[in-house]
Amino acid sequence: MDLKSYIKDINDFPKKGIIFRDISPLLADPKAFSYAVDCIANKYSQKTIDKIVGLDARGFIFGSAVSYTTGIPFVMVRKPGKLPDKCASIDYQLEYGHNTFEIHKNAISKNENVLIIDDLLATGGSVKAVVELINKLGAKVHALECIVELGFLNARDTLDITINSQIVYD
Repeated sequence: MDLKSYIKDINDFPKKGIIFRDISPLLADPKAFSYAVDCIANKYSQKTIDKIVGLDARGFIFGSAVSYTTGIPFVMVRKPGKLPDKCASIDYQLEYGHNTFEIHKNAISKNENVLIIDDLLATGGSVKAVVELINKLGAKVHALECIVELGFLNARDTLDITINSQIVYD
């Protein structure tokens, strides 16, 4: 299935000069969405991955669906103030600003293998921050799965993890 045909380009969003790769059409098509989830889920099992981590907010969509399909527990990484228990946090740079991520301190245990799932890989700043958070909790990142990668931004050069993307814009 050609998933790229389900991605809509939105010019000048969120600011002038940016082309936003909108996954909404992919989510709106049950066959395309199922295909994208299955492409990820078919690679992993409870024997290789202990936890799936989804990034706020679109990583939740794909991460929770892969969790449901595989039976692997799902963990949310959220923006500040959204998680009720004790959290570990990290500040990071975005392509056009900065932010903070938080994760429950008890969500991931030492030596667990973690799969990170997000909708899009751009500069890699958010993923790098999540890798650092996971390592801070004593776990290790097995891989990153994303639907869209902006390859021309060269995030792979800054991340020392396995990266699997279903669509790459070079």
